[in-house]
Amino acid sequence: MHDLFADEMQEQAYQPLAARMRPNQLSEYVGQGHLLGEGKPLRRALEQGFVHSMILWGPPGVGKTTLARLVATHVDAHFITLSAVLSGVKDIRAAIEEAQQVRAHKGRKTLLFVDEVHRFNKSQQDAFLPYVEDGTVVFIGATTENPSFELNNALLSRARVYLLRSLTAEDIGQLLERALTSARGLGKTTWHFDEGVMEQLIQAADGDARRALNLLEIASDLATQDPKTHEARIGLDTMDEVLKAGGRRFDKGGDQFYDMISAFHKSVRGSSADGALYWYCRMLDGGCDPLYIARRLVAIASEDIGNADPRAMQVCIAAWDAFERVGPAEGERAIAQAAVYCACAPKSNALYRAFNQCLADVKMDPSYEVPNHLRNAPTKLMKEQGYGAEYRYAHDEPDAFAAGEEYLPEAIYQRRYYEPVSRGLEIRIGEKLEHLQRLNAQSAKKRYSTS
Repeated sequence: MHDLFADEMQEQAYQPLAARMRPNQLSEYVGQGHLLGEGKPLRRALEQGFVHSMILWGPPGVGKTTLARLVATHVDAHFITLSAVLSGVKDIRAAIEEAQQVRAHKGRKTLLFVDEVHRFNKSQQDAFLPYVEDGTVVFIGATTENPSFELNNALLSRARVYLLRSLTAEDIGQLLERALTSARGLGKTTWHFDEGVMEQLIQAADGDARRALNLLEIASDLATQDPKTHEARIGLDTMDEVLKAGGRRFDKGGDQFYDMISAFHKSVRGSSADGALYWYCRMLDGGCDPLYIARRLVAIASEDIGNADPRAMQVCIAAWDAFERVGPAEGERAIAQAAVYCACAPKSNALYRAFNQCLADVKMDPSYEVPNHLRNAPTKLMKEQGYGAEYRYAHDEPDAFAAGEEYLPEAIYQRRYYEPVSRGLEIRIGEKLEHLQRLNAQSAKKRYSTS
């Protein structure tokens, strides 16, 4: 095993490569050109020595902590860092006291960086507010979660939110080349990558700089070194060994989880079988429970397909059942089959809309009495009260339909909730309902003419 990336300083040799390659100036920062490119507002503010409180929101490994450190350096601010995972109110107070002393004795501003700020509860987030307000600290919070949901409005109102994006393949390649150049500059082993290996490493990084450098460091430990030339070779076999752990970025409880679920649902709704399969496989690759997808498909079958193809519900439940009977290998394929079936099925949200509207009306309307003719009359008293009177038993009527009979409360008898669309089986359902409505209209006209 050889440490190809060790610094001259022995103590730094024990740091991960990602830490050793952290840039020291803004010009070395890779990615986020939409925020730090020439002429961008954040870049201009920093060049002029201005800094404001901000929330850095983005996936892991895109440079949130690095950017916070560079901002502090650029504006010559005292830098304090806290981790919301490890810190409590006591640590917050200690950081504020330190900032107050620096301000009083040195006249310097303090940049207080809080990593994973979304993990602080409401009272902990509130603890920062007066000190952000009076300028004791410039607050920078880093989060992988949507600040709109995870952070207090009071804190959000005092900070600007900047969205950091996953690094591009070009960005990752630039980082890796810088690491290799640094190693060569220190007189370390010469590198040789077999064809396609660097591309495989960049792809495996998945937009995460820290992951890219960590993979490169692991590859350096597994590389084959020529004893004569001291050239280190990284081949496809080496990368296969490095990537055995596998796994793309996927946070089972965070934004990426909900973003991919949203993409999957919208692909099925949009009748894209390929999109449905892709996002399903992405979630499987990231460790998502396949039965979560099966449950979501059952909901989709009702919400987006409905009676346009009632078989979709049966297919989804059958796939769920198949997974539990035969296990993941074949069960995951069964769920994929259900996803493709739902994507290709005719779509209707008529039932979804009807149910939501009816439920909303029930919550808003008075509690209308059940009409007497629809009530059961198991006792003599109930019969005397008129329960069940004039009720027409549908099976005794032509085509088992009592034309003109009303089944809604009198105050709302004209309301209609379910309006089938002109797709799939709902075409036939719509034709049937139109026929029944004509019979109702004829019955009403007949009653009116005889009254």
